[in-house]
Amino acid sequence: MAELNSGDGGGGKKKGHVRSKKQNAGVDLTAMVDLAFLLITFFMLTTSLSKPQSMNLAMPDKEDKPKDQQEQLDVADDRSMTLLLGEKNQIVWYYGLPDNPIEGPTKVGYGKNGIRKELLAKEKTVLAKYGDPKKGLIVLIKASKKSTYRNLVDVLDEMAIAKVPTYAIVDITPEENAMLEKEGLFTK
Repeated sequence: MAELNSGDGGGGKKKGHVRSKKQNAGVDLTAMVDLAFLLITFFMLTTSLSKPQSMNLAMPDKEDKPKDQQEQLDVADDRSMTLLLGEKNQIVWYYGLPDNPIEGPTKVGYGKNGIRKELLAKEKTVLAKYGDPKKGLIVLIKASKKSTYRNLVDVLDEMAIAKVPTYAIVDITPEENAMLEKEGLFTK
């Protein structure tokens, strides 16, 4: 039993007077301890723990096919935007084909004034041209060997924020590595 004692009751003589001895005051804390454990148990069982959130990401099959048997998808150059992830937390993007880009290459950073602003502008351009949301912007994400995992996750977050309908993570080509080298974001 939990009990709280409040000290000595005092009896004894003071100035020649005899006082009666008072009994110590005691408080039984058993009920309060029981209540505390009931409340802790209640809140542990009724709160919902935050569940981890994940983003859907479709990746190609891992089966290796010879280069002559691989499917080559043609992508309209006026609908495609390529993001090259370099070192120093920078992105180089171009609009169109790598050998003859319609716009770019342009170096930007992450965030709302960086790549997000460019993605939203290109989405509006493509939607205005085609008028069909199914024929929206296609973004190819290509990470160099010097980019970090965080850079890739940040770009995927930007895709979700900008609501880009179609994007893919693709291997970077030697021509694009040269483009990163030219922009000063990739050194061998």
